[in-house]
Amino acid sequence: MSFDPVPTNSDGNLDEQISQLMQCKPLSEQEVRVLCEKAKEILMEESNVQPVKSPVTICGDIHGQFHDLAELFRIGGKCPDTNYLFMGDYVDRGYYSVETVTLLVALKVRYPQRITILRGNHESRQITQVYGFYDECLRKYGNANVWKIFTDLFDYFPLTALVESEIFCLHGGLSPSIETLDNIRNFDRVQEVPHEGPMCDLLWSDPDDRCGWGISPRGAGYTFGQDISEQFNHTNNLKLIARAHQLVMEGFNWGHT
Repeated sequence: MSFDPVPTNSDGNLDEQISQLMQCKPLSEQEVRVLCEKAKEILMEESNVQPVKSPVTICGDIHGQFHDLAELFRIGGKCPDTNYLFMGDYVDRGYYSVETVTLLVALKVRYPQRITILRGNHESRQITQVYGFYDECLRKYGNANVWKIFTDLFDYFPLTALVESEIFCLHGGLSPSIETLDNIRNFDRVQEVPHEGPMCDLLWSDPDDRCGWGISPRGAGYTFGQDISEQFNHTNNLKLIARAHQLVMEGFNWGHT
């Protein structure tokens, strides 16, 4: 009696897959399944506040715009030549969510110390069923299996990152329920994004010109003023908060300064 070995992603095989993905060609369902199992093993060892070393290039929402991601790598340098920190929202809206998120996960598996991938509010089962990723998976694979594989993996993505103990990175913003980074470190993040509460706020909140906490027009999270940012930075010995979640036409924007 003989047994066929379980397929594994050797570095060589993974390099071929990354090369294929860089041409905007999706992997097979089985390749995605094996890749995401390996990614899960890596991500479950990462912290809710994942430490990151400098130098690193910090990036905002991609939203299935594969060719923008390719341009970003062209300008900023390929991984692993450049270290990257992505702050969530890899899927939905654009037409290449599958290729975009698969490439980033493949790079994470291949170069786990060189790329950090945080969770955005769109890395969720509920949101992806409305904004495009679910339908794209059905269209490209003929069933929802790949959607389920990825949305299960999203539960393991770190919520925030901390660059050199002084730049706090996250998708959305602050929460009235969170005073310290240790509060975040103590979460159980392995779950669907809740409708409310501190984990929801980290992925949904926005800075605002008005002081204090406000009701978010998004229907989730809060708005927070410069006074809130300054207090949080002071309490946690931070120099800067870097966040995504909103479009700025210049590519980056200084706020609460």
